[in-house]
Amino acid sequence: MAGRPPQDPARQLERAHRILDAVGELILRWGYDKTTIDDVAKQADVAKGTIYLHWKTRDELFAALLRRERVRMLAEVRQARPQTLRELLVLLTTELLRRPLMRAMLVSDAQVLGKLARQRQSDGTSSPALGEAFEDYLGELVGLGVLRADLTPGEHALVLSSTVYGFMMLQVMVPEERRTPDERLVELMADTCVRAMGWSPSAPEAQALLGHLDTIAELAERKLAGSLRSV
Repeated sequence: MAGRPPQDPARQLERAHRILDAVGELILRWGYDKTTIDDVAKQADVAKGTIYLHWKTRDELFAALLRRERVRMLAEVRQARPQTLRELLVLLTTELLRRPLMRAMLVSDAQVLGKLARQRQSDGTSSPALGEAFEDYLGELVGLGVLRADLTPGEHALVLSSTVYGFMMLQVMVPEERRTPDERLVELMADTCVRAMGWSPSAPEAQALLGHLDTIAELAERKLAGSLRSV
């Protein structure tokens, strides 16, 4: 029957990723506000109704795209197997900077995100959220004596988020010729974070990091899987 999803789950998944590839390319080219479902269907070479078999709204489609970007970002970080908090921050911020959509979400880039950026600013969600799983990791580092104990895990997460967000926003605000190269920016962000958090590396830190990184990645993968199921 025309418009029905293929019965093979592998084919359904391949088609969903092809649609996400299309929407990612179009949003970076034209911006979210100017990207329509018709445009996405044409770019992905599928019927318009086919997209609605996977996602009910354009916002759900874009949420799936961001979840896929997060999964891919975390996969790159895990593959590098960071051993310390500083190494983790360098890898994460490097990935954020080299992924245009993640970078746009972090700084609420209205040119790329359109109304989504305005919504994030109005509802107070424009700052980078690290999630409860990351706070659990920071709490374990406090218990191991790796981070200063006079701050709660939530306060450590706040310090880290505010520092990364501040560096990224300032980079956007200054003229292009005065911007710090990304490689140097990453080093400055990481150094500022670990100094403010009182980081003192120790041997158990590596095991704690890899375990929590696996947990964070698995949570991201489950959320993405939920976004890719056809209706």
